[in-house]
Amino acid sequence: MGGMARTGNRSSRAVGARDGVAVARRPEVRLPSLVAYGGEGLEPDGDYDGVRFEETDLADASGPGSRFLDCELRGCALDRAELVRARFIDSVLSGVRGVGTDLAEASLRDVEVLDARLGGVQLHGAVLERVLVRGGKIDYLNLRKARLKDVVFEGCVLSEPDFGEARLVRVEFRDCVLKRADFSAVRMESVDLRTAAELDIARGVERLAGAVISPSQLMELAPAFAAQIGVRVEA
Repeated sequence: MGGMARTGNRSSRAVGARDGVAVARRPEVRLPSLVAYGGEGLEPDGDYDGVRFEETDLADASGPGSRFLDCELRGCALDRAELVRARFIDSVLSGVRGVGTDLAEASLRDVEVLDARLGGVQLHGAVLERVLVRGGKIDYLNLRKARLKDVVFEGCVLSEPDFGEARLVRVEFRDCVLKRADFSAVRMESVDLRTAAELDIARGVERLAGAVISPSQLMELAPAFAAQIGVRVEA
């Protein structure tokens, strides 16, 4: 299992810094006037432009390869929805819920995910750029081999997220809870963990090179760091 450690419409293109750490560029989505979705389910390779999905039941929907541009999904059920290789651009997903949503190899660019309640979401091999995940709870989030750039997790709960072999560049975890996170073989650059409300690392503590942590987090992670280099700490 490895060492486990626990501690309590368009975006700006400029990249700033906070205390010497590159700050993630957040999406600034400004949706146009939207048309209510009147269909049922989704279509493979569907093209959805300026559409509002309001409380739409998309459970078991099959829309691999679909494109969502300037769309809003509000309160939609996404249980077992098949959205492999789907593209979400300049869109908002608010209050979506579901278990087993398949977004493998999907692309999310300039996207806000707000107050989601999801479980077992498959995002392995996905590309996330300028994405804000704020509020809500996501259990068993699979981001293995995904590429995350300018992504902010804020005020949310991530239970057993899997970042194995992922590439994280300018990723922030702000006031969010990470429970039993897996960072195995991850690559990090300018990853800010300092303000995580809880940092619980199940695997991959030795892969935190490129991340920034707080002094208090360092003290709590010290036993796990020591274990990785074979140092025994005894009174």
